[in-house]
Order: sequence, then C-alpha cells, then structure tokens
Amino acid sequence: MLADGRRAGFFVSLRLTRCGVIFSLGLATRLGAQIPATESLQPPTGARLSAVFSAAQRDGWAPQQAGLRGAAVRAYDAGRLPAAEAWLNAARWATLLGETEAHFLPRWIQAVTAAQVGHANMPSRYTPRDSPLGYALSPATQAWLINDAAVAEEFFALLSPVDYLPKVFQILDELYRHDPARVRGYSHLALAIAVVYDVPPPPDWPHGQVATEALPRRFPSATDAFAWWTHQDQIGRTFHRLNRLPADELKFVVDAAAPTPELEWAQNISDIPLNQLARAYAMIRYRNERLAAERPIWPGRTYRLMDILRDGGICVDQAYFATELGKARGVPTLFFHGAGHDGRHAWFGFLDSNNHWQLDAGRDIGQKFVTGLARDPQTWGELTDHELQFMAERFHELPAFATSRIHRGFAADYLAAGNVGAALTAARLAVDTERRNDTAWDTLIAATQKATLESKPVEAVMREAALAFQRYPDLEAAYVNRLSASLRARGQTSEANAEERRIARKNQDDRSDLNVAQAREIVQRAIETQPLAEQVRAYNSVVETYGRGAGVAFFDAVVVRFVAHLMQLNHPTEARHAIERARHTLQAEAHSQLANEFDRLEKALKLAR
Repeated sequence: MLADGRRAGFFVSLRLTRCGVIFSLGLATRLGAQIPATESLQPPTGARLSAVFSAAQRDGWAPQQAGLRGAAVRAYDAGRLPAAEAWLNAARWATLLGETEAHFLPRWIQAVTAAQVGHANMPSRYTPRDSPLGYALSPATQAWLINDAAVAEEFFALLSPVDYLPKVFQILDELYRHDPARVRGYSHLALAIAVVYDVPPPPDWPHGQVATEALPRRFPSATDAFAWWTHQDQIGRTFHRLNRLPADELKFVVDAAAPTPELEWAQNISDIPLNQLARAYAMIRYRNERLAAERPIWPGRTYRLMDILRDGGICVDQAYFATELGKARGVPTLFFHGAGHDGRHAWFGFLDSNNHWQLDAGRDIGQKFVTGLARDPQTWGELTDHELQFMAERFHELPAFATSRIHRGFAADYLAAGNVGAALTAARLAVDTERRNDTAWDTLIAATQKATLESKPVEAVMREAALAFQRYPDLEAAYVNRLSASLRARGQTSEANAEERRIARKNQDDRSDLNVAQAREIVQRAIETQPLAEQVRAYNSVVETYGRGAGVAFFDAVVVRFVAHLMQLNHPTEARHAIERARHTLQAEAHSQLANEFDRLEKALKLAR
C-alpha cells in the first residue's frame, strides 16, 4: 500500500548512514562481555542484568548483544529452555535499543507495505535520526524493561513488525517517568497503549459512515489515557480488573474513539451488567429512513454517544455505541461488520466475565453473516472473528505452547543469523511440540525456502501446515493458497487448480466468505496475467462456480471490481454483460438490498458511458 504512498498520504524521507545496526542477534558488530557457561544455564540474575545495563550506559546497547545471545544459545543447546528464553529476551532488548532509527525505518516501511496498513492519517514524512532507538528511553525506563522478565516476555510476544518502535518507546518512557510505580502495577495496560497509540487511527475507523468533522478520530495523550483507565479501575468502575488482563486484550479497551467525558457519561447512563452487555446494542433506536440514502452518512454535526442515544441510528451506530459503552467499563470490545446473503450489517463483540469472547451481539444470524471483520488497533489491519477465536483458545496458555514459542523464537533468531540448519531443527521442534503454532509453521517454511532451491520440499511443509489446521478454515485456506501459488509458479497449473477446488468444496457450506476470497483471487490473477477474452472467461466461470447463493459479499468482492476494471479499459458492453450474468446467477430478490445494489451499479455504468 505504501508503494503509491502519495495517494495514501504516506511517503518517507530517509537518511541512511553507516551507523545502522543489523537487526539480527547473530550479527552484532562488536563482542560484549562473555558470560560463563555455568551462568548461562540459569536465567540471568539481577546482578548480571545490572552489569549489562551499566555497560550499556557506558558503551551502548549494541556491544551487549553477542554476550547475551551466546548465553541464550548455550542454554538452548543444553535444553534449559526457560533460561534460554530469558537470555534471548535480554539479547532482544540489546538489539532493539542499540538499533538506529535509520536502520529500523526501512524495515518498518517494508512491513507496513507488505501488510497494506498504511493510511492517510499517518505522517506524510518520516526523517529518522542516526541515534539508537534506546535514546528514546531514560536510563530508569531501560532498567525497568531489561530487569522485568514478565514485561519482556509479554512485549516480545506482543510486538508486531508494523509497530513504530520510536513512538512505542517514547510512550513507554513518558508513562514510566510520569508514574513508575503505577506503570509497574499496570504494565499490561502501558504496553497496550504504547502499541496502539504509536500511529494515529485510520480516517475510516471505526466505520466510514460518519464524517471526520463529527468524529475527529484522535487518541488522547498516552499519559492522560493511562491515568484515566487506571483511575477507573482503582475506583471500581471497570467490569474487568485492568491489571489482570493481558496487553493483547487491553488493546481493545484503550482504542476508544469517544473522548473520556463521553466514556464517563456512558458509565452513568447504563446499568447493564457485563454478561448482558449485548443489550447495549438495542439501546439505540433504529432509524429505517437512513437506509433510503445511497450512502447513509450520520446526518448530525457531532457524533457523540449522547447524540446517538437521543437521535437513534442504524446498525453501524448501534455497534459503535455498544463498543464504546463497553470500553467505558474496561471491557475489551470490537466493532464488527460483514456482508451476508442479502445485505451488509454491523454488530459487536466483547470479553465476558469468564474471559470468553462473545462475538454475536447484534448479529443477524438469519442473513448468514458468516464472518465478521474488525480492525486490530495495534496494526490497523483486518481481523476476523474466526481469527480472534483462534487467538483466544486456551491452548495458548498451555505449557506445550510455551515450549513451542521458545523453539520458534530461536528458529527465527538462527534464521536471521544465517544458521539455516539450526533454524530448521528449532522450527521443526516448535511445530512438533504444538501443531497449532502458526508462526512456527511460517518460520519452518521460511527456513526450508532458505535451505533449498527446490520447490517440492517447501510445498511439502505447506501441505503439512494445512493438515495441522484442518479445524481452522482460515489458516488451512491460507496455507493451501500459498501451496497453490507455489505450484502455479512452477507450471503445475492443474494441480494448483485442484487444490483450490478442494478447499472450496470443503468450505462451500459453512465458510462461503473463504470461497468469495478465492473467487476474487482467481479473477484478479486473470486480470494481471491474461488477455481480456481470458479474463472474461475466468470471471464467467467464477460466477457460475462460486456465485450461487454468495450474495452481497460476492457482489462486492468480485462483480463490482471486475465491472470497474472493464470500465477502466473502456469496454462497457462486456461490463453490462458481466452485471447481467451475475444478477441472474446470484438471483437477487426484487426490492432487496442486493437488487438495489445491482440497480445502482447499472446506473453508474450508464452514466459513465
């Protein structure tokens, strides 16, 4: 998405210097103090970490990497996994704090581009400094991070490639310097705020049916937000204890779009208990007349929670109100939207008193909204309700997963250091210990790709990964799609198509959304690689194969996109035929939302001719 960053409002000014530090624990340019082998077999002591910290204040963090990593590898080779992870986390801190912004920024831009999460509200220019990232942290904050093993474990499990570390560290430092004791007591909350507030929210968040003037979409300062949330928790106004929830759940609390005065108002107007929070959706009177507009934007000058309660709204307003009402009470909530058989809809999810996600509050089951899409406020990428359920499953808390996580961490480190053989061994241990560790499978695939120029061994791992996730259709389909792409790249088109058809048949009843995604991919591939006649044939085949009963989701993902493509090529006749074929196959009922969408598309086509 950043490739055409001027359109997205995002481009970068870089000043790269020879001061950059390679982001690999195995490629430190200077050796730090060697740590005795016997000491490596136990987690680092406070005295050792203090010595490392003192050396870092004198010589910088980069020289400390090699000694810490050496201790981590010795512990790992000896099978002392808890000690190995503790040493590895210390080495990770040394790597991050010693890396310069000039070296960090290109890697971050590449990650944002690959994830397609750049947006117009992000700064239009980033000019990195030559100084290490650790300069954003006071010595006191550095000491806290390097010495708190639980914070390190959570931080590195939470960290995403698209987290903007200069701002993450700045926020953590501001919070810690302002109130060290409170940050130590609410470290999960501090981490959540840091990874959510590192870049501004997108202009269409939490939904696009309200103007920027009515909803500014700005976060408060990190210190104000942290002070407010901790105060609400301490005076007993939150339904969850905020010092007990992990950061990867608290990020769905601190991403409140409403300002704190509105959140306080929301606390006072509702007595709905936590396990009945779904009732908040129905507090908003539904306004049918809003649907008459082609694009039903909120009509008011302001989009305050009290405005919505007073004036009523449609599903997006109901879902927004309910999510903010939950956040006001310290409840992780998500705003979901989806396309069903005959319309689009918005609803919400929340974490109940048993720490289970309830994801169907306000959902219209009859319309077959099989998948809900939400925004992950840490990355601003899309998150499905199915992915959320997978991440929340209890196996992530089991000892086997913890062991698998350690093996995967060392596999990634070995791979970055160029030790492919060790990376393969560690990654294999990770997936054998816990087959549901998807990041371990990704690392094993990457290591296999590095180990051989042949495609078949890599494809074998992809097949194995897909098999491991048979109970999780999203992940299974993702690995099958990677397998199909590999097969197609080496000319095995028939086998690639067979894999796609197999996964489509498996998901045709319960996960039509995955079939829609597959259909979109087939048409897009034809657009990118085939002449027009073949594109039309691919589209017609997809409509017949995937379109029956697919509804609005298929219309949005396939029909609208292909018609727009044909109009861009100035082929109105083919565009009209594409609409007619899809209307006939999708069987839109008269006066339904889907039928109205087809009418609007035909009208737009006539106006464009």
